[in-house]
Amino acid sequence: MSGFFGNIAKTDVVFPVFYGTDYHSHLGTKRAGMAFYNKKTGFQRAIHSLEDGYFRTKFEDDLKHFEGNSGVGVISDTEAQPLVTNSHLGKFAIATVSKIVNAEELEKEFLDGHRTFSETSQGSVNPTELIAMLIAEGHDFVSGIENVFSKIKGSCSILILTENEIIAARDKLGRTPVVIGKNGNGIAVASESCSFANLDYEIDKYIGPGEIVRITADGVVQLRAPEKEMQVCAFLWVYYGYPPSYYEGINVDEVRYRCGAALANNDDVEADFVAGIPDSGVGHAMGYSNERQIPLTRPYAKYTPTWPRSFMPQTQDKRDLVAKMKLIPNPALIKNKSGVFLDDSIVRGTQLKDNTRDLHAEGIKEVHMRIACPPLTYPCEFLNFSRSRKSIELATHTAINQLKGTEEVDLKKYSDPESEEYKEMVERIRKNLGLTSLKFQKLNDLVNAIGLPKEKLCTHCWDKSSHFKK
Repeated sequence: MSGFFGNIAKTDVVFPVFYGTDYHSHLGTKRAGMAFYNKKTGFQRAIHSLEDGYFRTKFEDDLKHFEGNSGVGVISDTEAQPLVTNSHLGKFAIATVSKIVNAEELEKEFLDGHRTFSETSQGSVNPTELIAMLIAEGHDFVSGIENVFSKIKGSCSILILTENEIIAARDKLGRTPVVIGKNGNGIAVASESCSFANLDYEIDKYIGPGEIVRITADGVVQLRAPEKEMQVCAFLWVYYGYPPSYYEGINVDEVRYRCGAALANNDDVEADFVAGIPDSGVGHAMGYSNERQIPLTRPYAKYTPTWPRSFMPQTQDKRDLVAKMKLIPNPALIKNKSGVFLDDSIVRGTQLKDNTRDLHAEGIKEVHMRIACPPLTYPCEFLNFSRSRKSIELATHTAINQLKGTEEVDLKKYSDPESEEYKEMVERIRKNLGLTSLKFQKLNDLVNAIGLPKEKLCTHCWDKSSHFKK
């Protein structure tokens, strides 16, 4: 995914933007950047790679060179940003949380029109530069952002820093969140509301789907009203979001607790303990444990001082190594015991298979896995969730291919928990991962745990119900 943070105030905002951006580090592991504006020196910017270090250590030395009463920062899982660009709209810095599925088509359109690109990202155009160019086609920022909404397939939320203001825009269908925070000194805007608390900001407003606002130190002015339709990513609550964060007024950890409780209500397995696969599985495990009155323990400790998130490296073998090194089993809590383990999802299953092997090596008697969402059957087309480039990399498709010898099947049957095809697929996944038992959350229970109407949620990766819309 990615996450951004912006701040404009009556005093210097360098440190608030630094810390506020750092609170988005769980959303990206590739690049990060900050940009500030002050009247004396104009726009200032720094971008660093996060592939060999952490945001805080990479940017600490830059802070003494920055000053300004307005700034933006971004943690990106893809391209280098924010970018500082110049156009007929004036000079501005831009940060985005986006996935542009039709980037090649738009690139060709610009090149055919004799336009040029100065930035690259993973061998292609930089998506944020592409978005900046689409904005510059408008006669003002609002029409430019509307041009982005109309031309891209995928999703795009935007922060623009000008000389006088910050302009924030949420994806047209609201797939990614944008939240406004206020205090007596200024206004902050972020992907994650958890970035507000320790900076003394309080949640003031959840920007609506397609809504555009102008932010100054004195207040927020709506430039474009929100769309009525919304398809916010349900996986934000299951996995991506940090526990203290709120989306649409709904707290992440409360949803995870309810997810775990729902799994418990549909389960009768006997076990000695319940455990969450850290970090995002912990909230789900709490709900399951309390609902079934089975003790919550910690048979795995996550070693956080040096090992970052398991999907940081770009190659699968390196991801596997990091995934193994960061979790340390505790034999005292495992040997001759039967445990129920809660996790947010199964993507490929590589890490889970290694975890299960380690548990058996330490003498565990039974491993019962409970997953907080339904099986991931359809690759995400709207966010940068999962680095799988092909459907076959998903654990569900691996199982289907093993069962049928082909992927050319009716996937709807494999998304229906009452069908025989679904049951066969889950059983094959269980065997592939070496589990004693395996159960996934039912989609209706997940929707109920979140508390929004299903039509306001993007559930594409489970039932392919969402689609590109103009």
